Amino acid sequence: MAARKVPVIPLPGTNGYPMIGLGTFTIFERRGSNDEVKEAVKCAIDCGYRSLDCALVYQNESSVGQAVADKIRDGVVKREDLFITTKLWDTHHNPANIRENCMKSLDSLKCGYIDLYLIHWPFGFEDGDEYFPMGDDGKARFSDHDYVDVWKGMEKLVDEGLVKSIGLSNFNESQIERVIKNCRIKPSNLQIEVHPYFSNKKLVDFCTANGITVTAYAPLGNPNRTWAGDKDPVVFDEPILKEIAERKKKSIAQVCLRFLLQRNIVVIPKSVNPQRIKENIDILDFELSDEEMKAIWSLDSGKRFYIEPIAKTHKYYPFDDVK
Repeated sequence: MAARKVPVIPLPGTNGYPMIGLGTFTIFERRGSNDEVKEAVKCAIDCGYRSLDCALVYQNESSVGQAVADKIRDGVVKREDLFITTKLWDTHHNPANIRENCMKSLDSLKCGYIDLYLIHWPFGFEDGDEYFPMGDDGKARFSDHDYVDVWKGMEKLVDEGLVKSIGLSNFNESQIERVIKNCRIKPSNLQIEVHPYFSNKKLVDFCTANGITVTAYAPLGNPNRTWAGDKDPVVFDEPILKEIAERKKKSIAQVCLRFLLQRNIVVIPKSVNPQRIKENIDILDFELSDEEMKAIWSLDSGKRFYIEPIAKTHKYYPFDDVK
């Protein structure tokens, strides 16, 4: 299958960032095994995806890397055709260890270099290889590393050519401002939760004004997340979205993704289902009208689904709106 012409946005040091990518967070294999992730990546590449969003903490970078290696070996793509994002985890914020942990991701991904490397969260957990270190009191054990110092370690990776571009994930406006004021290389991208129930408009507008691209994770609100509440809204049940989808002869998922694309936001929907993977990239042959965009905007309730509650007492916890 020929690669579809997914629009790209400029990103320093890269050939451009495709606006549709495959997410790979399967909630630690509870929503897809690592073998399924491997097959999902292969399917995605065959369907025209050229962007893959990964993270060390997802614990499936090796599966992604094997799929990429297979597709390169088979002549389907070249490395330079792909845009690979991954993230520095919270237990590796010690500036002395940043390069080592970047290399771990590079070895797993088998990709030679990382196109976009993000600081996953502004706060740090205790240094080490235990992803979520907990004390005897049941609380997370934190580190005190300043994310500005972490950023300076990220800049060195660009200098060395290990990564092409660097950015942030789950940072708030004041934290981003502080990085900008103290950086040598400006953040190129912010990855945050954005979906119809959580527009994150103020932060998106701030990034746009400062020349920072935005990527939306959980662009459908991830209704299959393991911590979903019984009363949490679900996009697939929304009459407004059903009506628009029927009118456009598209799925609700496609409408939600198109909504974000028209906001100039990169989308990285996660799926291990081949049919949904194909569907999620098939959003380039229609547009939402101003009235339809306004109708979807009306669903915004400021509802966050990702709050990382174990870090709420950390001094760098980013979500001031979470009580």
